[in-house]
Amino acid sequence: MEFFYFLLFGALSAVVAALELSKNNKDRIHTSSVFNDFKNNYLLIYSLMMAGDWLQGPYVYYLYSQYGFSKGDIGQLFIAGFGSSMLFGTVVGSLADKQGRKRACITYCITYILSCFTKHFPDYKVLLLGRILGGIATSLLFSAFESWLVAEHNKRGFEQQWLSLTFSKAIFLGNGLVAIVAGLLGNLLVDTLGFGPVAPFDAAACFLAIGMAIILASWGENYGDSSENKNLITQFRGAAVAIASDEKIALLGAIQSLFEGSMYTFVFLWTPALSPNDEEIPHGFIFATFMLASMLGSSLASRLMAASSPKVESYMQIVFVVSAASLLLPIVTTLFIAPSNVKGGSMSLSGYTQLIGFCIFEACVGIFWPSIMKMRSQYIPEEARSTIMNFFRIPLNIFVCVVLYNVDAFPITIMFGMCSIFLSVAAVLQRRLMVIADGPKSKEWTTHERDTEAEPLND
Repeated sequence: MEFFYFLLFGALSAVVAALELSKNNKDRIHTSSVFNDFKNNYLLIYSLMMAGDWLQGPYVYYLYSQYGFSKGDIGQLFIAGFGSSMLFGTVVGSLADKQGRKRACITYCITYILSCFTKHFPDYKVLLLGRILGGIATSLLFSAFESWLVAEHNKRGFEQQWLSLTFSKAIFLGNGLVAIVAGLLGNLLVDTLGFGPVAPFDAAACFLAIGMAIILASWGENYGDSSENKNLITQFRGAAVAIASDEKIALLGAIQSLFEGSMYTFVFLWTPALSPNDEEIPHGFIFATFMLASMLGSSLASRLMAASSPKVESYMQIVFVVSAASLLLPIVTTLFIAPSNVKGGSMSLSGYTQLIGFCIFEACVGIFWPSIMKMRSQYIPEEARSTIMNFFRIPLNIFVCVVLYNVDAFPITIMFGMCSIFLSVAAVLQRRLMVIADGPKSKEWTTHERDTEAEPLND
């Protein structure tokens, strides 16, 4: 492995350590011991849930290829997962508001454990079922847990600013440190111990089962709107009205879809971008470096959110502009650095340049997650939090399915250019959100609630 990879990883590690160790009282949020117990319980469970997710990611494609499926078949399996998240996941995730967020989190564990179990069977239909279950689980992971946390935080009367501390720590641990450890554990199980590509999925199921047991033992139930006179269609209609009537919610949904769509596209593109001529690159080490960059971003976010200024609506504009610029590097290097025509070998100068840019993008991802969580907690009404959050994922899943279907139809520079444009649009929308953030809260949601409850339902 080349010295450059160690140098980059070491530099990022030093910066993260310096940021964490140099925090003073101005950078820290002072909390109570009761809140710290609550926060640590959530962080433990969230880390276990994310470990169950991260352990699977690097080995899904590899497992399918080991079973002898073609690239086209594997692509269809991935599309089935995102399609399931869009269709079934939206319905199941939205039920969390009515049936209970704790139940939805337990459903996530059970659904994902079953998805892991299907990986033992080299049968296409069984694996397809596993992808459908995985898509449902993904929707629950990114809606039910956050919805439970926000509702429980408010129910217990904790200060609103403390919520941002939980968000930033959750991303620092769950999307950073846990991802790195999960990657190393997966490598240990598959390569060092020789247990085969199914082993990470079995380990993931164990982590999910442990997390589910802790949820059952320590979490209370909370709801959005559990009114008996509301069916799922009414719930969807109310969420749609909330999005359409409150510009802040609509802008937040558009911003989230644009950024996450670009992020998931980047996941598919970074490998061919860094090794266009089949250069030998350490995928696992580069992935760990990306996660370290994400930890750096979440550490920066915790400092930003602890301060009274700048507000999250303000600094996120800069984050989107920087992320758009970082994904332009593949285009810039193509224009100004002569491409190598030699097959194999080590990474080219263009690859090294792009790798630095991709680490900057991952740092932006680390800032994005806790910041978008904080904005969602401020602007999305509690009555339909899970429903609206799953609505936000519909355009995202459509976008990713289209990209997956056409990934070979366009040059890689066009795909990165498209992502950069989307991120630039997100910056413009974030600017608009900042302008109207201090305006009066929309009353249409409350009005619609009264009207809905007054109207008899014709089931």
